[in-house]
Amino acid sequence: MAVTLPDALLARYQRFSLFNSPYRAHDGGCAVDLYPGTLRDGRTTAAPSPVSGVVRETRTVRAPPKPYAPEHDHLIVIDCDGPGELEGLTARILHAEPSVSDGDRVAAGESLGTLVRAGFFAPWVDNHLHVGFREPDQNPYRASGSLPLEPGVEIEPLAWDGAGRVVATGETYAVLDAPTHPDPGSRFVGVGADRGGVLDGGLPHYDGGGLLGLDEPSSGAVSLNGDRLGVIDGWTIGWDDVVVLVNDEPITGLSLFCARDADFGAKLICPELELEVGDRVAVSVRPGSGP
Repeated sequence: MAVTLPDALLARYQRFSLFNSPYRAHDGGCAVDLYPGTLRDGRTTAAPSPVSGVVRETRTVRAPPKPYAPEHDHLIVIDCDGPGELEGLTARILHAEPSVSDGDRVAAGESLGTLVRAGFFAPWVDNHLHVGFREPDQNPYRASGSLPLEPGVEIEPLAWDGAGRVVATGETYAVLDAPTHPDPGSRFVGVGADRGGVLDGGLPHYDGGGLLGLDEPSSGAVSLNGDRLGVIDGWTIGWDDVVVLVNDEPITGLSLFCARDADFGAKLICPELELEVGDRVAVSVRPGSGP
């Protein structure tokens, strides 16, 4: 059974992704990462609740040790009464230091606390809530076991020829001005694959990705601008052995997601390449291994 993420939930966030993660909880699109901030405000600390309901429990959990993050994270378990068909399910939420306590009733959009960075993050990942849904009698503490998800909103695939100008940079990434959201705030968009649908995931730095916005599951090869990326089975893409190139220089990859804000543009994961605001680049994908 797939759980539909209603518009009332997703509209509270600037971005979302079902597949852009290396962790098993996202396998098959069984978790969603919800980003309150934009690409240029990725370190926001606001943590609006995606659901309404009663907090069953909060606890501190271990996280992989990383030099840029503490070795712990926080889990918030909420028994949901909405929105929509989420009523009766249990939400499993990570990456927020809770200001709520066991037994508290929360409204959708109400603050759960403060977003935190954890060792589950790669250094280029912006602050977000990780959310999965389970039946109320399922174990809420195991990383795997959440129900598959599907977005209950229109996602418009945007054509992108791989060209763009750098408009923002960090130590490990650069954001381009293309593709451009045609009507910011009105709907979610993403980079469109050649055969239709919106690409979601870390190409190719995470094992696989997904193709969102399709009317039904698909199969066969998936490509971008004629460059083959991998093979889809249902909604999930297994990436080929490919490398992303920027001006013919290999980089770690592309971060692919859905967004509704005006700052939307391709995000390059490129700690090995120095790019500056104003640089013009051409992005392509070729068979091979990364840097």
